[in-house]
Amino acid sequence: MAKTIITAALTGAVTPAGYKIPETPQQIADEAYDAWKLGAAVVHLHMRADDGLGAMDKEKFRETIKLIRSHKDCDVIINCTSSGASPEHPATDDERMAHHRELSGIEMGSYDAGSFNWMPGGVFVNSPQFLEKLGDLYMEKGIKPELEIFDAGMLGVASYFVKKGHLSTPCHYQFCLGVLGGMPATVENLLYLVQHIPAGSTWSAFSVGKGHLPILFASLALGGHIRVGMEDNVVYEVKENGEKVMATNHMLVERAVNAVKAFGNTPATPDEARRMLGIPAFDGGRVRAALGID
Repeated sequence: MAKTIITAALTGAVTPAGYKIPETPQQIADEAYDAWKLGAAVVHLHMRADDGLGAMDKEKFRETIKLIRSHKDCDVIINCTSSGASPEHPATDDERMAHHRELSGIEMGSYDAGSFNWMPGGVFVNSPQFLEKLGDLYMEKGIKPELEIFDAGMLGVASYFVKKGHLSTPCHYQFCLGVLGGMPATVENLLYLVQHIPAGSTWSAFSVGKGHLPILFASLALGGHIRVGMEDNVVYEVKENGEKVMATNHMLVERAVNAVKAFGNTPATPDEARRMLGIPAFDGGRVRAALGID
């Protein structure tokens, strides 16, 4: 059976308060461990400041990674954002990269391949200068870039940095659909993106909001991988009477696992995902030693 990589994006920078979103390092680590036990091969991490708002806090990344790796049986792939700031906690380009530069245990990192108007909040800035430095840092540290594509033009940006030697290949693309300011979450748009990436690439997709399930099922049908979690969706389902059932990360990952199996695939283990993505094999003892974990 084909293997499908499930990524669990547990908490975002701008996901609104009032839902069951993990915010502290302990809460995020606990939900990462739970997602891995359910069948997620990758956990995508954002941090929250003490006021609950998104922040690029290197020390909170450090604490969260250590807590995840304190589970000696847990070999989940740790994927850390490079774009987790909020208006209340802005970050410089250097602060967006500090954890990737200085911390051990990070195997993947997000690479948002362009800037756009993220409506209605403001401009999501990823300058060419930042992307060049970020790509170089990932190559230096052996971190696998996750090329986050919000619109078709970002494919050209990614290709430019590949040609200039600032991104390694084969690339892994994460199609981020349904954000107002980016591409709408339609199967037609997903198919376009899939058809315009280089041969030999891997890809995953998700949608925020109501397009979540159509994009999940279309990704499976097109041979891609999937991302779920409360960074992207806080509603699990809407009943016939209009009542909303609020989500948890556990519910979203569990449904994704069931969908993969119903399709006839098998959720990839972290080791299988590493081989598929070209990430070096996991050495838990070495990683824990580097993190100062007994």
